[in-house]
Amino acid sequence: MLNNNRFQENRTISAIIFNMLLAAVSLFCNGFGVYLTIQANIGAGPWDVLNLGLARTLGILYGTASVAVSYAILGIDIGLREPIGIAMFIDAFVVGKAVDFFNRMNVVPKCDSVPKGIVVMLIGLVIMAYTQYTYMSASLGCGPRDTLLVALAKRAGRIPIGAVSIALLSLATFIGWLLGGPVGIGTLICAFATGPIMQMAFKSVKFDATHVHHQHLTDSVKVFVDRKTKAA
Repeated sequence: MLNNNRFQENRTISAIIFNMLLAAVSLFCNGFGVYLTIQANIGAGPWDVLNLGLARTLGILYGTASVAVSYAILGIDIGLREPIGIAMFIDAFVVGKAVDFFNRMNVVPKCDSVPKGIVVMLIGLVIMAYTQYTYMSASLGCGPRDTLLVALAKRAGRIPIGAVSIALLSLATFIGWLLGGPVGIGTLICAFATGPIMQMAFKSVKFDATHVHHQHLTDSVKVFVDRKTKAA
C-alpha cells in the first residue's frame, strides 16, 4: 500500500508538488493501460470509442482528441460548479498524450486474434486500476469524467448512479460509433469489467476511495499564495 500519509493532506507547497508529480506519473502509466486496451483491437472502451472516432473524423491524433474531450468535460464540470482539483487538469492532458507517445514508440503491436486481444485488454484494465489508486492517493481531485458522472447523478433524482453511468457511457459509445470509432466485444469488457477490476485492485492494497479528501483548486492556490505572503 502506498504510504502517502505525509503528503495526503496537501498542506504545504512541497506536499502539493509531490502529489502533482505522483498524479502525473500515475496518469502517464495509466495512459499505457489505455494504450493496451486500444491495441487489443477488439473494440475500445466507451470513451475511447468517442476519442478514436473524433480523431478519425478530424484527422488528428488520439491524444489531441482525448485532450479536447477531457477539457470539454472539465468545462462542463466547472459550469456545474463541481469541486475541481489540480490533478484534474493534469489528467485531462497527460493520459491522451501518453497514448500518443506509446503509439509513436509502437511498444505493443495490435493484436491479431480475439483471445490475445482479451488478454491484452484485461492487462490494460488492471494497469489502469492500480494507477487510478496511486492517482487518487494524490488527493488533488478525481478525473473529469468521474466528476461529471457524480454531477449528473446528483441531478438525476432517484435514478441510481449505475443507471446514470450506463447512460453516459452509452451516449459516448454511440457518438463515437457514428464518428467511426471501433466498437466490439472489448467495448463491453471495458464497460462491465472496469468497475470490478478496480474494486479488486483497491481491495488488494486496502485502499478506500471514499476516505480520500480531495483538495479543491482554490485551496491549493491558497497554500501557494499564503507561502508567498509569509515570505514577503
